[in-house]
Amino acid sequence: RKNTKRVPSFRKLLRTSQIKLDNKLKNKQYKQKSAAKKYRKEQKRLREAVRDAISRKPFPLEEYKKKQVARKHEEEQEDALPLDMMDEDDIKLIEDLAQKASFLTRDLSSNEPVHVKKRKHESVIEKYEKVPRRMQTEPEKELIHLLPIKDKSGIIPQAVEKPVVSVAHDEEEDTEEMEEAEEFDEEPLPVLTPEEMAAQRRQKLQERKMQIAALASAILSEPDNNIKKLKELRAMLMEQDPNVAVIVRKLVMVSLMEIFKDIAPSYKIRPLTEAEKATKVKKETQKLREFEEGLVSQYKFYLENLEQTIKDWKQRKLKKSNVISLKAYKGLAEVAVKCLCELLVALPHFNFHNNIIVLIVPLMNDPSKMISELCFEAVKNLFKQDKLGYASLGVVKVISGLVRGRNYDVRPEVLKVFLHLRIKEVELQKDSEDIAPKKKFMTYKEKRKNLSRMQRKWKKAEEKLERELLEAEASESKEKKLKLHTETLNIVFLTYFRILKKAQKSPLLPAVLEGLAKFAHLINVEFFDDLLIVLHSLITSGGLSNRESLHCILSAFHILSGQGDVLNIDPMKFYTHLYKTLFSLHAGRTNEDIGIVLQCLDVMFAKRRKQVSQQRALAFLKRLSTLALHVLPNSSVGILATNRVFMQMFPKMDLLLDNESQGSGIYLPELDEPEHCNAQNTALWELHLLQRHYHPTVQKFAAHLIAGAPTEGSGALSLDFSQRSATELFEAYCMKGMTFNPPVASVTPRRKDTFSQMDSFVDGELNKQLQQHLSETAVHKSLDFAKHLKESSLS
Repeated sequence: RKNTKRVPSFRKLLRTSQIKLDNKLKNKQYKQKSAAKKYRKEQKRLREAVRDAISRKPFPLEEYKKKQVARKHEEEQEDALPLDMMDEDDIKLIEDLAQKASFLTRDLSSNEPVHVKKRKHESVIEKYEKVPRRMQTEPEKELIHLLPIKDKSGIIPQAVEKPVVSVAHDEEEDTEEMEEAEEFDEEPLPVLTPEEMAAQRRQKLQERKMQIAALASAILSEPDNNIKKLKELRAMLMEQDPNVAVIVRKLVMVSLMEIFKDIAPSYKIRPLTEAEKATKVKKETQKLREFEEGLVSQYKFYLENLEQTIKDWKQRKLKKSNVISLKAYKGLAEVAVKCLCELLVALPHFNFHNNIIVLIVPLMNDPSKMISELCFEAVKNLFKQDKLGYASLGVVKVISGLVRGRNYDVRPEVLKVFLHLRIKEVELQKDSEDIAPKKKFMTYKEKRKNLSRMQRKWKKAEEKLERELLEAEASESKEKKLKLHTETLNIVFLTYFRILKKAQKSPLLPAVLEGLAKFAHLINVEFFDDLLIVLHSLITSGGLSNRESLHCILSAFHILSGQGDVLNIDPMKFYTHLYKTLFSLHAGRTNEDIGIVLQCLDVMFAKRRKQVSQQRALAFLKRLSTLALHVLPNSSVGILATNRVFMQMFPKMDLLLDNESQGSGIYLPELDEPEHCNAQNTALWELHLLQRHYHPTVQKFAAHLIAGAPTEGSGALSLDFSQRSATELFEAYCMKGMTFNPPVASVTPRRKDTFSQMDSFVDGELNKQLQQHLSETAVHKSLDFAKHLKESSLS
């Protein structure tokens, strides 16, 4: 019969209801289940057939050993008939039947012949009754059923006897072992001397080191084939020998860290999908998959071990084995943190990098100074080497969450890490003209109208080449980089603004102000007004230190020097505050703040010289010259370099080199308003004092400024000084290392002249008396204290 069923059309399928489709799916699933059920039934029947065939296997006759028990033997003799009461024919018949197997398997009560075949209608009970019985003189042997063999004759079952160990024998062995153990315990352990114990420990340690080295070298030589040895090496992290446990675990941690750094690929390994697992692949591909899967799993277990070590140390937990003490756990935790820091920097592209970040960032706020510094350095190095920005974004997110979660109660160094971010440009809000797509290539109509056929052909090839070049330049990666940097900086500014709003008295404020000073040129224009108001309110509140207020000033001018040029804001209040702050600096603790002052002056005067009046520039020049007298040499050099820039940038600065006043009024050095202190009526007498400074570089700069800061001629500076900025000179001549720059030349000590005689110091008369006194021989006389009294009484 021909199948007349047609394939449904697409329109018909569209009209098919969802219920009908569900019913079809259910029918299909039901058919699959019934087929699986049928298959299971067939398998069950096959197993039953195998068991039935085994039960029908003819068993050989067994020769039973009769127990020589006197009482049973007597009873048997009483019940048994004596042989002399039986005929010879009956005895012979019984002996003949005993030689045949059918004599025992046959139903003796039936009258059927021996070789009659079994009938199909026999009942199960009759079958069971006809199975020969076994006498329980020996324990029944268990059989292990193997897979059957099939040949032409049918299925041949296979079985093997299961070895049975007697219980009595086991008990005897156990008792023997217990006795041996008791004897062993009774023997006293040999007492080792400290030297022998140390030698034994060295030997054990050497064996473990050789084992670690062998496993590590095998893995590094052939990582694909020996990936399973990573598990053996990782198992040594659980070393139980208390004599060498701490050192072995540390060595294994470091060895595994170096191995993972070497054999980890330069890409992230993703898990295979079900479809990929089901497909057949080449042997090489399968081998690579197994290697990657094993590497990721072992790397995961290794990181979990490191995390557990740190947690045990933080929670002061001891394991049940008590192999390692609490003091030793601190050393283990430090090594674990070092390994995590190394992996954080070395494998930013590999799996579980975000998990490492989540472990490391909270440890930056750890009370232990060593662990926190390790984490700081690791995060700094990660920021410095992260070119694209994925890892930096992950770290910044975790730090922001940590600061907020701890309610801003973290160490300032946690936020100072943001200063090492490699962010120089971000995506700013663009105008409609910038957002509109630009035409790069000609349209088809323009080509048809303006170009010939050959020109169109050449133009097409040229455009194709340009597209390939754009792909080669990786313009897409630049866009990704900008997006990542923008997102990272948004999170940084969000953290900064939260602290400015909610925790103004927090110790985190200096770090926030320092960060704003660095990244202020990248802030969106919308926040400028509010941010400047907040900074000014912080300065006027009076609760900030000199360094913090200087950071506020620097942040404000960074904002105004970037996109803030378009804003109509007068920053005179920030100039006044800086002018006021200068005299609070000195050669003591505040000497380091001069570096921030130099940065502020560069932004306030060099980059905004058109908005600065002459009176303001003169006032700052005079006050800076005064400040150079009572700071360290590196600060004096930086200040004099800034004064040089002032004199070259602003006209009429040489007024201060003359003694004559240039207007009404007198100079008011104590006034904190630079516009009204009459700085034009004074002179830079400080330069003459600085010209006699003990530092040679300060002398050179002072002489250069007295000459009018010329760019050529005898009074000009050398290129080494003239081409370096004030901040660079301040850092170059820093005295943090307790060294003098330039180094002082070593002077050979002069030999002191020795004088044998003192002729050069005394006159001739005195010299004669001395010589006479020295030549006289000393005569010892007895002392008579009453002689003078006797002479006076006689007279």
